[in-house]
Amino acid sequence: MNNKYDNEIFFEEYAKMPRSKEGLAAAGEWHQLRLLFPDLAGRSVLDLGCGYGWHCRFCVEKGAKEVLGVDISRKMLEEARQRNGESRIEYRLCGIEEYEYPENRWDCVISNLALHYIENIEQIFLKVHRTLKRDGVFIFNIEHPVFTAGVGQDWIYDSDGKPLFWPIDNYFIPGERKTHFLGCDVAKQHHTLTQILMGLINNGFELQAVEEARPPKEMMQLSGMKDELRRPMMLLVKAAVKK
Repeated sequence: MNNKYDNEIFFEEYAKMPRSKEGLAAAGEWHQLRLLFPDLAGRSVLDLGCGYGWHCRFCVEKGAKEVLGVDISRKMLEEARQRNGESRIEYRLCGIEEYEYPENRWDCVISNLALHYIENIEQIFLKVHRTLKRDGVFIFNIEHPVFTAGVGQDWIYDSDGKPLFWPIDNYFIPGERKTHFLGCDVAKQHHTLTQILMGLINNGFELQAVEEARPPKEMMQLSGMKDELRRPMMLLVKAAVKK
């Protein structure tokens, strides 16, 4: 998995983002994502790519008995332990692809804005299915295929710097996409909508919810937020294990 989060420049810029400073309340998709979570009282949760640990903390606040947050970035985990440390949360330095996924271990697996760094996403779906208990739930937020297929993942602008349109190219050709994000060159993986949704179905999941993130009304006054209604940036999915 590509790791830019331990790059000093990248991490400093990431720390300035509203969702980094203020947590889930500053995430434009949170008003939708939070509704996908099942009852977590007494449940065990695995967070793939936990970052600052905001979702781990949310899970224990909702009654989870144990949460494991894994992330490939040492810097992210240092922040997670400082900001969202709790006795029921374990943070582990581990990539999503390297985690062992023990069989029938977790009641719920979550992942927020991390799976678009994974090349073989179906392999992860298979492993997540294996590690979930009967009737377990998989909830994730991934960059939308329309966003990852964007040319340079940016708008085409007019002479005044106003966004004209969002260009898409090579949509049906999955694989690496390079973009410039937070002062660094970043490599991501583009997956089509069919790959994501059928990848879940073909690996034993039943889709329970599929939503495209759109900002809430109370955030529409923020700079650039109205443009988020012109194309989807994130795809939210809830899938249940069929065993």
